[in-house]
Amino acid sequence: MTTPFALTYTTPRPPAPATPFTYDAARQMNICADGSPAATNYPVLLSTSSTSSTAGSKTHNDDD
Repeated sequence: MTTPFALTYTTPRPPAPATPFTYDAARQMNICADGSPAATNYPVLLSTSSTSSTAGSKTHNDDD
């Protein structure tokens, strides 16, 4: 079986950058490795542009 012409020139997708925070379900916010809220960590905000999560919007039936 031959490879289609277009696939000859494809390149693998680069890996997604790791986020410097994780979501804490108990506190319902994104938390940095040191335990501080990600929303108050300005270097995190500058590097990621956002720390928003979709967890809160899933509780409303009109937010699909």
